Amino acid sequence: MEIEGVIEQCLPNTMFRVRVTQAPAESLKSKILLGTLAGKMRLYRIRVLPGDEVKGYVSKYDLGKCKITYRSIKTPLQQN
Repeated sequence: MEIEGVIEQCLPNTMFRVRVTQAPAESLKSKILLGTLAGKMRLYRIRVLPGDEVKGYVSKYDLGKCKITYRSIKTPLQQN
C-alpha cells in the first residue's frame, strides 16, 4: 500500500518515525510507523530530516513498518 507522510523523528541505523498523512486504508491515517530507507535512497545517500514529506509503502503483513522510497523536494519561496 502506498502512503505519504512526514518524518517525525530520526533514529539510529537510518530508521525514522513517520506520521502518515495519506493512505488508502483509513486505519493507517495519522498513525506513526517505523520507517527505513529503500535501496536506491540508501545507495545514493539521500538525506532525510525531520519535517520532510516522504512517500513509501507498507507491507500488508506488517502494518507497523514502512519503506521510504521518495523524499519530496521543498522549493524555497522567492522574495521579491
